Amino acid sequence: MEVTISRQLASKWLKANALLSNPYIARHIPASRLLSAANLRSMLASYGMVVVKPVRGGGGVGVIKIEKSGSAYRLSHKSNKRVYAGFDALMKGLNATRKKRAYLIQRGIRLATIGGRPIDYRVKYVKEKGVWTYRSMLGRLARPGLFVTNLCRGGTQMPAAQGIRRSLSPKLVGAKKREMRSLTKASTELLESRFPGIGQLGYDYGIDRNGHIWMLEVNTRPQ
Repeated sequence: MEVTISRQLASKWLKANALLSNPYIARHIPASRLLSAANLRSMLASYGMVVVKPVRGGGGVGVIKIEKSGSAYRLSHKSNKRVYAGFDALMKGLNATRKKRAYLIQRGIRLATIGGRPIDYRVKYVKEKGVWTYRSMLGRLARPGLFVTNLCRGGTQMPAAQGIRRSLSPKLVGAKKREMRSLTKASTELLESRFPGIGQLGYDYGIDRNGHIWMLEVNTRPQ
């Protein structure tokens, strides 16, 4: 089996901005901004929950969830949870955790869950002999107590159909799988036109509690 040697594109910011140029895809991309105190304050005021992640990196490494509750802020990193009484204290704690790496802020999505554990989906799309092919579509259920679903962080893998059925409804399985395939195809066409040479992509999709699909991330080096 011949697999195209694939160009890698590490920056989440570059990929997200390219995809936002297509109105159909843009409806499925959570609002994102580069991390600054002003941007974080504004996004927490708008959404109440955000995810802060390294601009470069994968495997759930360095991903932090921040929730606003009244005047307090709750920060979750790995299995650690801390509460800060004010925004300045939050920024101090966040800066200590991220260690000067470039981060972006993404609107937090309240994912559909199974037994209280969030689930998302990885669609692997690979170019073989010049043709893009779906390699897999899998659900990833977070380990109890964690919000990241990555398998290297203890997440549990299952068929996408099973994840959709158990977290949403058996009636939605076909429609949601078709929608993820449609988004994958449209996004790949756009990314390939902007960044020639990509040959394998891993799309991470979340489905919220209302059934809306969100494209959480696109990886050019999918595991």
